[in-house]
Amino acid sequence: MALDVIEEVARQHGVCVRPVPLKRTDITTGQVEYVNIPCGATLEAKCEPCAKRAVQLRKAQCREGWHLDDEPVAEPASPTERQRWLIEERADAHTGREMAQEWGDDLASWDEAITMIEDELATSGVRGTVLPAEGKPRRSRSTRRRQDAPDLPKRPREDRTVGRTFAAPDGRVYRPSLFITLTCDTYGKVRHDGTPVDPATYDYVRAARDAIHFPKLVDRFVQNLRRVAGYDVQYFATVEPQRRLAPHLHMAVRGAMPRSEVKAVAAATYHQVWWPSCDRVRFDGEHLPVWVPDEHAADRSDGQAGDYLDTDTGELLPTWEQALDQLGTDPDAEPLHVVRLGPQVDVKGVLAGSPSADKGLTYLTKYLTKSLSTCHQVTSEAQRAHLERLMAVLRYEPCAPTCPNWLRYGVQPKNAKAGMRPGACRSKAHRSEHLGYAGRRVLVSRKWSGKTLSEHKNDRRAWVLQQLGLSATDDHDAPADPHRYLWRPVSPADHDVPPLAARLLKEIANRQRWRAALDHARARADGQPIDELSATEAVGRAA
Repeated sequence: MALDVIEEVARQHGVCVRPVPLKRTDITTGQVEYVNIPCGATLEAKCEPCAKRAVQLRKAQCREGWHLDDEPVAEPASPTERQRWLIEERADAHTGREMAQEWGDDLASWDEAITMIEDELATSGVRGTVLPAEGKPRRSRSTRRRQDAPDLPKRPREDRTVGRTFAAPDGRVYRPSLFITLTCDTYGKVRHDGTPVDPATYDYVRAARDAIHFPKLVDRFVQNLRRVAGYDVQYFATVEPQRRLAPHLHMAVRGAMPRSEVKAVAAATYHQVWWPSCDRVRFDGEHLPVWVPDEHAADRSDGQAGDYLDTDTGELLPTWEQALDQLGTDPDAEPLHVVRLGPQVDVKGVLAGSPSADKGLTYLTKYLTKSLSTCHQVTSEAQRAHLERLMAVLRYEPCAPTCPNWLRYGVQPKNAKAGMRPGACRSKAHRSEHLGYAGRRVLVSRKWSGKTLSEHKNDRRAWVLQQLGLSATDDHDAPADPHRYLWRPVSPADHDVPPLAARLLKEIANRQRWRAALDHARARADGQPIDELSATEAVGRAA
């Protein structure tokens, strides 16, 4: 088919094959045109060019922050004029709501206005909430370490993020960094293809719970690593599955410390999950609790509009808050699950510009364009059965306090509502392409490079403009007046949108002109003879 050929050529030229059309209206001239916006997919199964572009951006981010010699500048930007105006509006809304509450008026309109203002603040780039959420005081548990976990040493904290330097006998100075690989614990013996030797004794429940809570375990490891290292350790980490389908972490760490200390930190790291017990099934099949609306829902502190009722006993199931209160008052209570790292911890020293640094960068981004379930192809019936058994356990394993699977074990989920059913949770932890891991695939510390991902993207764009001999003001995609254009999504009723084939052909032609202009600019920089007329035309068209 012609469209298939066009899409293949688009992939070869790095053109998005699923562009999103937007209608752009020039409010000054009234001109209307349709602009193709790349879909921005990070999986090559959805859009291969966008996924490869995202991986290159992540590589640049990792490379730039791994071996820094100077402290990155990570100071917050000054508030913009719009952000200051929104805070003033938020102050007026806060005062108006307090006065309405004092007079006994309806607060719904004020709450709606406050929500809209805070959404605008978040859109403008302000992080965090204006006021802390009101409610019950936060539950706190003892921070005393488990008796079966070794203690960790603690060094005085230094206000730095870069690693120490080491001088060689020949006078050269080195600043090494680390490449760390972490795995989950074992659940039973497995073969070379990742399938269990004895599926009957393989602990699928623990494997599922470890995958769900693996992000928390990584957070605990970083906290312990910073405590032992004595400085603000910065990292760039990616998550991928092993052949046995357990989460696997590759981590680039700026700075160095002894391998024995890193392994000791991994052995002492754990995370306790203080959730109600879900080891005994109370409701299964068609025997499920029923939803009963509450006539006094407006006066409830948990915000629910009703409760789930056990039709056999006529009792309401305990709410999430009640279940946690009961767990907290039990002196013999044990955590539902304890997540630990496996004994296989690999720690390697890395120098900037060395082959091991390039190899580590490849490992970090090897599987970012694939979903977790497709990182390793299922080629045998044993592997397929292993995946099905794991997904069967994950289907009914609670993934969060709001998961409907809690009804299966006699507890109402947090913020319960009508229509919940065990085994029908929409969280990605229960999908086969995620294998229980619902966290982010790329984990980057805030002071890694001192830049956001958007800033790294702008740096790459600025490099291209510099090669072409253009400035940012010459870029037609970044007009001087950001409010000049009005952007609107295209509706199905808009019949003026060009077909997909025409839009792809246009983008392919643009990409060819841009590539020609960049090649001419490189040839000129290298002193090679070029056709000046064609070079000028190519650069002009690229602009």
